Formats: sequence, structure tokens, C-alpha cells
Amino acid sequence: MAQPPGNPAEDLDRATHATIARATQGLAPSVLAAAMADWLTHLAAAPGHSADLAQDALRQTMALAAGALDPQPVTDHRFADAGWNAQPFALWRDGWLASRDWWHRATTGLRGMEAHHQRALDFASRQWVNALSPANTLLNPEVLRRARDTLGLSLFKGAMNLAEDATRALTRQPGPLPPLSPGKGLAMTPGKVVARNALAELIRYDPVTPEVYPEPVLIVPAWIMKYYILDLSPQNSLVRWLVAQGFTVYMISWKNPDASLHDMGMEDYLSLGPLAAIETITAETGAKRVHAAGYCLGGTLMAIAAADMARRGDMRLASLTLLAAQTDFAEVGPLALFITEAQITLLEDMMWARGYLDSNQMAASFQLLNSDDLIWARVVRDYLMGDRQTPNDMACWNADGTRMPWRMHSEYLRGLYLENRLAQGRHLVDGHPVALGDLRVPVFAVGTESDTIAPWQSVFKIGRLTDTEVTFVLTSGGHNAGIVSEPGHPHRRFRQATASRDTAFVAPEDWLLAHDAQEGSWWPVWGAWLAARSGPPCPPPAAVPGLAAAPGSYVMQS
Repeated sequence: MAQPPGNPAEDLDRATHATIARATQGLAPSVLAAAMADWLTHLAAAPGHSADLAQDALRQTMALAAGALDPQPVTDHRFADAGWNAQPFALWRDGWLASRDWWHRATTGLRGMEAHHQRALDFASRQWVNALSPANTLLNPEVLRRARDTLGLSLFKGAMNLAEDATRALTRQPGPLPPLSPGKGLAMTPGKVVARNALAELIRYDPVTPEVYPEPVLIVPAWIMKYYILDLSPQNSLVRWLVAQGFTVYMISWKNPDASLHDMGMEDYLSLGPLAAIETITAETGAKRVHAAGYCLGGTLMAIAAADMARRGDMRLASLTLLAAQTDFAEVGPLALFITEAQITLLEDMMWARGYLDSNQMAASFQLLNSDDLIWARVVRDYLMGDRQTPNDMACWNADGTRMPWRMHSEYLRGLYLENRLAQGRHLVDGHPVALGDLRVPVFAVGTESDTIAPWQSVFKIGRLTDTEVTFVLTSGGHNAGIVSEPGHPHRRFRQATASRDTAFVAPEDWLLAHDAQEGSWWPVWGAWLAARSGPPCPPPAAVPGLAAAPGSYVMQS
């Protein structure tokens, strides 16, 4: 048992919840049940709305019949193959698209219904409607053409792929070794582990320029991911690029916790993570100030550390960079479905039984947020087309999951997501509330246009919460691809603007309209921003023996 025995009745309830969580993949049934009850109750009391939906269905049916003789291409990427524009495939496709839109209208916009229930029901209806997409069936014209061209071999290979994956899932056998892994194509930037504690290793990367800026750069990744998303392949490594610009770079590599670390909480991660790293960096290099950067929840943690340092009068930060990191959690996008009292209680009790949140559970939740690409596209490719793609660097990193301690996961879900304490000045560090309004160091914040984990409109709010200069960059791509956006990467663009302490706050939508997109990567903009807030270049700090070569041992833990 991960947790010590407590009240027998409470333990029984927790064990029951943990069993339910395993059966539902961590989703609280009560959330959907309450949403359904709310919807049905208000729908029964809204005959006008029901009549509109019926008329809408009739109009859609008539439009389908009228367009049957002249089908037109659609923008949905699932139907990009030209075969979908011929009958009878076009009629099936258009009927499904019409039903998808109808269900969206049916589950949203009902007056009197709780907004959270509308979002939950819309999300759930989207999942089962997407599952019924014609593109996910054997009657997909692209699938049929592949089967014809291969004389059925593609279907045979797909059946073998399905049998292999099902057998592996039932027997809980690990999959094949990825073609890339830390130290073998990934996380290849030379460096060494210079400090290690119960939760983190601190990696210092070797300088490659004759002179470096005197302020080192500390990068704090999220504890829900392996750090090397920022040191992926040599050609798209943010760490390698920063080192080449003349910066001394340090990276935190979090330990992959097991049940023995169940009681490690937010303050443990704060003290053993960024605060301990800053102590080591300043002592080791003699630097008076450090550029701090955090990615995703690592950025949130670094923002908390910066606010705590400001409260204590600690002036060792030169700047703060937030990469797809939220500090206001009032609007978290699709993740809101998983942020309710019932949902968090279920997750807490599932973690109570294990002592941690399993990496597979995290992966399943994120896959649901983009089921079209992360679930059904794979079903079509692997099982219907008979293809097995060699995973690229991002896919290999994405499959390298991490766990989270019971206490930490519970505290950040409740304190940050559910109660939004940080934005409200109620988050406590060592018993004292910290306020982002205390920050006086310049802030560089990056949001990504199609982020479903940290919506850019939420990241943008750092400008409202602080009383300092904020440079905001909005880049193309999603939560990961928008950050891993090296110079020379095709089809990349970004917008940027700097607001001083005296600049009036504007709504994200107004900001978007006021700033034109620029082609290219945002990395050089950040590099120039850091350089402008650094001292004159000087010889690199003295080398230290180190505990091990990068990428260290914690990143290897599975």
C-alpha cells in the first residue's frame, strides 16, 4: 500500500474509487452522468430549442440530397484523399460531417445549462462521433485502394499489427526498443551532471565558444516529461543552439518517481529543483545573476520560485522566460474536463493505491485531447493500411513517459488548476503567499497557436499578473512542436511585442490583430533578448569534475 492505513471506512472508499478509475482509465463517471442529467433536464424544458434542432436536422438532410449529384472537397484532413469526392463515399462523408456539427450544436448553447457540463458533454460526444468517422473503417477509399494494389497484403499486415499490439497489451509486455533514446541520437549535447538530489539532477553543458555571457541560463522542464524535449536531436536541440550562442546552460533532469516518493510535494520540487539549482549555479560559476527559463509546468514552478525570491529580496535572477507555461489557470482549454472535484478525487484515490500517477494514464489523457491524430490516425495507418512508421525523435520522446508522486500531482491539480491560487496570490511557499506582482525582472513568454495543454490566451495573461516588462511571442505549432522550432524549420512563423510596466493590458484577441506574423523561428529573438539583458562576454567558468556525463542517470529511469 502506497499510503499508511487511515480511517477504515475512508480507505474502503478510496480503494473503491481506485478500482473505478482503473476501469474507466481515470475518468470520473459522475462527471459525464451529471452533464447528461443537466442536458436532458434543460432540453426537456426547452421545446423551442428542440424544435430548432429538429429543423436543423431536416435542413441538413435536404442539403445532403441536393449536393449528392455534385460533391465538393472538404477541408477536414481525414478526407484529403480524392476518393472521398466520388459517390457513394462523398455522401457518407458529408452525412457524417453534418451529424458531427449537429451534435455539437445539440450539446452546446442550451440556456441554463452549466458551462462545465456543456464542455464535458461536447467533449464526450466528440469522442464517440470521431470514433464513428467513415475514415476509420475498411470502406475508406484510400484503404480499399491500398488493399487492391497490394492484393490484400496491407489488410493482412494490419491484422498482424493489431494482433501484436493486443497481445502485448494483454500480457503487459514492453514494446520494441525505440530507434532513438537518450545518449543514442537524443540528448546528445556534451555536458555533465554537476549536482544530484532525491528529485533532480543538474546538468551543465560544455561551452563551445571562446567567450560566454556572464549570466548562465537555467532551464526547468516540467516534471511530467523527460527533459530532453529541449535537447532532442542535434539539429533541433534548443540546448545545443543556446550553447552555440555563447550561453552557459544548465538543465534540470527530474527523477522518475516511484511509490517511495509518494509524499514529495510542490515545495519539495521547488526547493530541490530550481532553488537548489540556482544555489549550485551561482556557487559554481560565481555568477551574480541567472537567466531562468521554464517549460510547461516547469515554467509555472519557475514563476513560483521567482515570486518567492522576489518576496525574500533575493536578486539573483536576471530574467524569467516562460515557454508554453501558464500562471493563470482560469482558462485551461480542453483540460478543464479533467479539472473538477469529482475527477481530481478519483485521480487522487487511484494514486493513493499506487503512490504515483502512472505514465500510461497521463498519455491516455493527452491522447483524448487530440484523438483524431493521436488515436484514430494511428488505427487507420497501423491496422487498416498495414503501415508501421519508424518513430521520429519527437515520437520517441513522447513514448518515454514519466510518473508523478501522489502528493505533488494532487497539490498542483487542486492548488493551481482547480483553485487557481497562484494567479490570486494565495499560493503558499514556506507558509507565505507569493505574488507574481512582486516580479521586477523582465519576462519573456512564449505561447503556441494550437496548444491544447497551455492555450496561448492563458499564457498571455502573465502580462496582467505582473508589474514588469513582458515580451510576448506567439509562435505557430502546438505545445511541443511550437517550442521545438529551430531556425531553418519550414513553415514556422511568430508574432512578438514588448509591453512595459506602463502599457495598458489588451485582450489576447486584440493583441493578435495588432501584430503581424513574421516568418521563421522565434529562437533568435529569444537569444537576442537574453544577450541584451546580459553582461559583456567573458571567459567560460572553470570546469568542474561532475558526477557523471550527460544525459545523466535520472533520464534513463523508466
